[in-house]
Amino acid sequence: MNTAEREEIVKRALPLFALTLLSMFWVGAQWAGADVASEGLPALWRGYTFALPLMAILLAHELGHYFAARIHGVDASPPYFIPMPFTLIGTFGAVIRMREAIARRDALFDIGAAGPLCGLVVAIPVLLYGLSTSPVQQVDPTVSYFVEGRSLLYLAMLHGLHGEIPPGSDIMLTPTALAGWAGLLVTMMNLVPAGQLDGGHVAYALFGARQNVYSRYVRRGLLLIVVLVGVASALEARLSGADSETALWSLAAGSHWFMWWVVLSLMARSSKEEHPPVEPGELSHGRRILAWTTLLLFVLLFMPTWMESREPEVGLPETTPSEQETM
Repeated sequence: MNTAEREEIVKRALPLFALTLLSMFWVGAQWAGADVASEGLPALWRGYTFALPLMAILLAHELGHYFAARIHGVDASPPYFIPMPFTLIGTFGAVIRMREAIARRDALFDIGAAGPLCGLVVAIPVLLYGLSTSPVQQVDPTVSYFVEGRSLLYLAMLHGLHGEIPPGSDIMLTPTALAGWAGLLVTMMNLVPAGQLDGGHVAYALFGARQNVYSRYVRRGLLLIVVLVGVASALEARLSGADSETALWSLAAGSHWFMWWVVLSLMARSSKEEHPPVEPGELSHGRRILAWTTLLLFVLLFMPTWMESREPEVGLPETTPSEQETM
């Protein structure tokens, strides 16, 4: 590491890391029930059960990219974390700048896959521990609360730890469980096989220039997901007895995918290409198997809705919201 790289870490990367960790503590303290505004800054420490495991997941993800780039001799910046205290997880993740093009197909795959795979190595144990310590409780039907998005992998872990959850009950996530869930969400977002996301890198390494066409179809498919999820949620609401206004609001259940479509579309427009070209040729047999496995992870992590609000049942008086399921 030369002098310029050390200065970059000290002057930019480390301050952003510290600010992002502080932002996560702020959000985590709120998930833990602390009121930092009235209790003061010492209450921030109560956010450690959320902030530390989530930062460990994100740091593993970004360092996976960074060290894979270094191994292949690709000049890459340290990870720049993005603090965002007024979001549900306290950050927009992190970015690593590649100062030069990734020319080799094997390097493109290794760099793209290393992030999500390393992140999951930390996220899955965190989520398993968090779910195992999260109670299953009866839900108060008079209180509105948020329910976290549930993928096939998440549901398998939930069922394996708690079995069939009785009707009228739900899992009440601890801050640590929420951190593990957020790790799955971030990984899923990055594994969308489009553009220059991690999933786009893996898919381009696997399919070559054909991925430019596939990528555009994937982005358009996100709009179809928005429509299907919204219609399905509205129909479910009506069938459960919700009024027309509530059912109409349910149409926005897939809005998070719409926002991600906007982000990916802006990225594609700014770069003016779906993905930079790499050398022709095929991946090795082992990398091809791992590439398909990595893309399959997106299916296992896919959440139709990232989060949704459960409203009080029709005909029941709504009370002041108490502490309910976190997301």
